[in-house]
Amino acid sequence: MSGPVKLPSGALLDLRGRPLVMAIVNCTEDSFYPGSHNADPEAAVDRAIAAAEAGADIIDFGGESSRPGAAYVDEAEERRRLIPVIRAFRGRKQTPVSVDTRKGPVARSVLEAGADLINDISALEDDPALGPLCAEWGAPVVLMHKKGVPVDMQNKPFYEDVVGEVRAYLAAAAGRALAAGIPPEHIILDPGIGFGKRREDNLAILARLGEIRSLGYPVLVGLSRKTIIGDLTGRDVSRRLAGTLAANALCLMEGAGIIRVHDVSEAVDLVKVISAIRPNRL
Repeated sequence: MSGPVKLPSGALLDLRGRPLVMAIVNCTEDSFYPGSHNADPEAAVDRAIAAAEAGADIIDFGGESSRPGAAYVDEAEERRRLIPVIRAFRGRKQTPVSVDTRKGPVARSVLEAGADLINDISALEDDPALGPLCAEWGAPVVLMHKKGVPVDMQNKPFYEDVVGEVRAYLAAAAGRALAAGIPPEHIILDPGIGFGKRREDNLAILARLGEIRSLGYPVLVGLSRKTIIGDLTGRDVSRRLAGTLAANALCLMEGAGIIRVHDVSEAVDLVKVISAIRPNRL
C-alpha cells in the first residue's frame, strides 16, 4: 500500500512515504524522563503545540505511564488527563493526534475528542473491543510487542531468539487487527524497545530491524532517552539526546517509518538528513 491515509479528523498521513516524527506528550507526572512531565493540562497543550510547530508529524498523548514498574491507571482517570488536552490542542492545530492507550472505552472517548490514531502497547490483547473500534472509526493502530505488563516486565525477561519471537508476535498481532476489520494500510508495528527486554535483546532488535519490517507494515521505533541508551553511553536520562539520535539514525537507515521522540526539532533534522542520504546508498 502507498499514499496518504485519511484520518478520522480529516487530516492525511503518509505512512509509506518519508519517515515520520512522533512527538511524546505525557499528560502525567509518572514518566521516566522528567522533561516530558505535563500533568497540568495547559502545559501539555503548550508542549504539543510547540512540538507541532517544530515539525512533528504526529503528537502522541499518553495518560498512563508504561515505564517499567508503572501502576495501572483506571479509565476515569485516564480520560480526565487526556480529553481536555486533546480538545484544546485540536482546537488550535490539525497535526494528527495519536493516543497511547490499551482500553477500548478510553479509545472511544479520545477519538470522539479528536484523536486520529491509537497506540496500543498490548497489541489489541488487553481489550478485544479495541480492534473493532479502530476499524469502525477508520483509525490506524500501533501494535507493540511487550513481555509481561509494565509493573513487572523487566523482572528477568528471557528469549531464545528475540527477533524471531518478536516478529512472530507482531505477525499474529497484525492478524488480529485484520480479523477485527482494520485494513492493512492502517497497521503499524512497534518491536517495543525496553518492554520486557534485556540489553542484548534491544540491541539484537535494532540491528535486525529489517526482519520486523519484512512483515510489510510500517515500523515505529520508540527508544528516546531509554535505559538502553543510558547503558551504552553511561549518561543519565537528561544527557541521552546524542545517543538517541545515533540509534534513531540507524533505525531510519534500516527502514523505520516512524520514530517516537521527546526532542522534536533534533529528530526532524535527523529525518531530513537521513532522507537525503538513504536513496544514494548502493
